[in-house]
Amino acid sequence: MKPLQRKLWAAGNKTMSALYRRTNGRIGGRARGGTPVLLLTVRGRKTGVERTAPVSYFEHEGGYLVVGSAGGIAEDPQWFKNLAATDMARIRVKAEESTVNVRVLEGTERDAAWTRVVLAEAPSFADYERKSGRVLPIARLTPTG
Repeated sequence: MKPLQRKLWAAGNKTMSALYRRTNGRIGGRARGGTPVLLLTVRGRKTGVERTAPVSYFEHEGGYLVVGSAGGIAEDPQWFKNLAATDMARIRVKAEESTVNVRVLEGTERDAAWTRVVLAEAPSFADYERKSGRVLPIARLTPTG
């Protein structure tokens, strides 16, 4: 992603996060394809500064699956790189905030989640993967409390 694109993306995330918080997800609570959105707050792997990003999610077995799709760009989004570098994060789903354990899914576990959950609920994610030219990473977020 080019520097200007990165700045615009960050400004858009900041604006959508503020609207989501103010309205408890009534604004910004759904992505274009209709998938629900949560706010993910994770510490930067280089800076240590907490960053918040609106992220599509899939409910699964008492937790949430998030996919590093970034609309199909060629590299994993920064929020996913930060998430993969930690084992804890915070989320907000509508008005509810919680701390979550983070685990990146790999191999057959990732492939099963991709097919049985992500593609079953949002087939358009196959287009993102095809467009990106990479295997889209998936992380499981499990509430701690």
